[in-house]
Amino acid sequence: MRVLIAEQDHPLYAQLLGEAAPDLEVLTSGDSAELSRLAADCPVWLGQPDLLATLLRQGHQPQWLQSTWAGITPLLADGLLRNYRLTRAVGIYGQVMAEFVLTYMLGHEREVLARLVSQVERKWDSRMGQSLAGRKVLIVGTGDIGQSVAEFLVPFGVKLYGIASTAREQAPFVEVAGLDQLGRLVGEVDYVINLLPNTPATHDLYDAALFKQFKPTGLFINVGRGVSVVDADLVEALKEGHLAGAVIDVCRQEPLPQRHPFWTAWGLLLTGHSSAPTSPPMMVELFLQNVQAYKAKQALRGEVSFERGY
Repeated sequence: MRVLIAEQDHPLYAQLLGEAAPDLEVLTSGDSAELSRLAADCPVWLGQPDLLATLLRQGHQPQWLQSTWAGITPLLADGLLRNYRLTRAVGIYGQVMAEFVLTYMLGHEREVLARLVSQVERKWDSRMGQSLAGRKVLIVGTGDIGQSVAEFLVPFGVKLYGIASTAREQAPFVEVAGLDQLGRLVGEVDYVINLLPNTPATHDLYDAALFKQFKPTGLFINVGRGVSVVDADLVEALKEGHLAGAVIDVCRQEPLPQRHPFWTAWGLLLTGHSSAPTSPPMMVELFLQNVQAYKAKQALRGEVSFERGY
């Protein structure tokens, strides 16, 4: 089988694939013209969606694309071919995403940033930190990553609530409600963690009306997609005290423009789309599992429905 790697980190992916599956014919290049030439005669592509989308625009017709990202938005752009199988990265982000979320939840409880300010001002800060035990956490998007984040949070004694496309029973959540219940649940919890993908149904969900329903002590963490949040409404809600703070990892435009209000918004911390980097060894392991399934004409892990957008 011939595999084209279209990935910034292509030398590492080529090396890992060469070691783990020497029977594969691996083609790659850092030169875009050479990559396009190789793509013309290669049925299977592995890589990042922005580079894969560029190759599709050039008229190449693959049979199967394996994305190295969890998000596949560039491949859903209008006018791009959809007559191939597409799989996204699943099962490899749970722990790193949970570690990111826990970092800022614990930092919020222990008031880490406020203590840093106290130190800079040379003030002895003896305030008592709080605990996560008994806190209510809402995970908005209880798919592969959301489920894993929830399981990592269980030992901290939090009460877990979820939002999915439709209501369902799902351990370890106390309740998983449909998207229409978001307004009710944000007012009942201490943490709102957005993990929703980019689909038409998830655009501009977090607007002025929704932020007004948050608990004033609540923390909003966005590790899903920037298009879910109406930026100006979040800045205003923080200013008015409708929520205690926000950790924003993903933005509508990245890098964030210099004049964007997020840079100076009260109570908002930017983390530069760093929450869950792809691990190349884990990604290669997932890809090779899918290669076996693909050869055997079996279901592929992380297969995308173009209709749903994930």
